[in-house]
Amino acid sequence: MPSAARLEKKEQFAQKIFDMLDTYSSGFIVHADNVSSKQFMDIRRGIRDTSAVLMGKNTMVRRAFRVYAEKNDKPFWNEVAALLVGNVGVVLTNAPLIDIKDEIAKYKVGAPAKAGSIAPVDVVCPAGGTGLDPSQTSFFQALSIPTKINRGAVEILSDVKVITEGDKVGASE
Repeated sequence: MPSAARLEKKEQFAQKIFDMLDTYSSGFIVHADNVSSKQFMDIRRGIRDTSAVLMGKNTMVRRAFRVYAEKNDKPFWNEVAALLVGNVGVVLTNAPLIDIKDEIAKYKVGAPAKAGSIAPVDVVCPAGGTGLDPSQTSFFQALSIPTKINRGAVEILSDVKVITEGDKVGASE
């Protein structure tokens, strides 16, 4: 059984969610994998006037959504609660959803792949000069990328697909 102080904090968080659900008319679920805290800060600042980003423990948010659905006879929130799985949040808004989506998309940045993560896009190593000196050919040989040395630099002979969308990124990719 949690302590009284912890229960009070959970109740305050639930009340905050109830207030948000009363204030905002629509919303959508966002995945927050590989999103930096700086990006979150910028997104929150960009949509502050018309929207709010709700992030929290999924079990606490789901519980708050279920309680809100029962109290206000809005079963829709039970369905939304079932979708809160993984590293997700809810953006609640009174503005048109497409405007908020576009505003959030402004802050999207590319990031290097980490070993063990799922590749969001196909990665192709294009044919052409690399600018690397000939001592680096062993790196390309380990990845089975055909190369030749041209004018003192390593050149890739043909486009090579390094990883396909949806595959797990390995340590050597």
